Amino acid sequence: MPNYKYTALDKLGKKVDKTYSANSREEVLNMLRQNGYYPVNIEIDSKAKDIKKFSLPSKVKTKDIAIFCRQFYAMLNAGVPIINCLEILRNQTENKKLKKTVGEVYEDVQKGMTFSESLKNHRNVFPDLLIHMVEAGEVSGNLDIIMDRMASHFEKENKINNKIKSAMTYPIILGIVAVIVVIFLLTVVMPTFIGMFEGSGVPLPLPTRILLSISDFLKGYWYLVLIITIGLFYILTKYMQTDKGKYAMDRFKFRIPVLSSTTKKVVTSRFTRTMSTLLASGVSLIEALDIVSRVVGNKIVSDGLQQSKEDVRKGINLAEPIGNIGIFPPMVVSMIKIGEESGALDDILDKTANFYDEEVETAMQRLTTLLEPIMIVFMAVIIGFIVIAMMLPMFDMVNTIDY
Repeated sequence: MPNYKYTALDKLGKKVDKTYSANSREEVLNMLRQNGYYPVNIEIDSKAKDIKKFSLPSKVKTKDIAIFCRQFYAMLNAGVPIINCLEILRNQTENKKLKKTVGEVYEDVQKGMTFSESLKNHRNVFPDLLIHMVEAGEVSGNLDIIMDRMASHFEKENKINNKIKSAMTYPIILGIVAVIVVIFLLTVVMPTFIGMFEGSGVPLPLPTRILLSISDFLKGYWYLVLIITIGLFYILTKYMQTDKGKYAMDRFKFRIPVLSSTTKKVVTSRFTRTMSTLLASGVSLIEALDIVSRVVGNKIVSDGLQQSKEDVRKGINLAEPIGNIGIFPPMVVSMIKIGEESGALDDILDKTANFYDEEVETAMQRLTTLLEPIMIVFMAVIIGFIVIAMMLPMFDMVNTIDY
């Protein structure tokens, strides 16, 4: 809670300069008026600004959004008005960025804005899916049910994200360890080892000379290697933020044999679950496709869903354009067709999403099982080559002594 420095006049016209902790400038104004003061100037304390300036930014995660929706639903279901829900949440939310944003939403709603209109002003924090669902809930009068569905949706999304992170943690750690070990062998161990043979007059084998050149370059120009690595990482990150980069990366994921199946299942799970949630909440099919295309997390599928939206607008059944995307399994296309014919598309998609949630968990376990031996073999080949390159001069020296 920031400190506000204010200047005011009391009932006798005497000037008062003090500080007051509050969530907003309006709260300070209310306090002054209630106590009979006439406000002259109110500003955030400069010390508070400095602290805020140097504080580390916090990120709003899917888990934070899920907790926000779950708590919001619990209070709405208990009959608490929206404005009171926001007031309670801004005081008890742990994530600093979300806490600040909820406070701003609370102030907007106090000024007369609707809940969904206020959320639209904070698209960097609240997902598009949540904003559209809240808007639909306000229109239908079922905001409590909507928040319950959103809580369940983001809880499942968080669960899948955690599985992906868990599956990738081991390979990433193993890769970092491999790089550190290789650098240590090349810059510390190898020069010391090779120094024993240079004075013997025995010519060094080609693999040893290659690694020795790499070792000398790393020791002499390590700063250049560091700058190039950081520069390439920065350029790649910026490229991945463009539409062309996202498309290239997503296409690459679909072409890797080990990763392709898992990626398709993750995308399918996310698509079916989000579509089911939107349709069950009364969102039209065309609008639902538009929203899902922005949250599915894959550029290729996103473009395909946008095309599907145009096909549905022309009167074509959803199953046909979804099948034309070429990413979703035939089972999903068949289930969508059955759902359209039976008029229970939202329920069918929900059951399909539950099935693919389990498939994602199995696929992640299989991916981890496959990646572990691949990474170990990769490390063994690189480190083994370095060790052999260091041992070759020893064998040549022994052969020279025998002769």
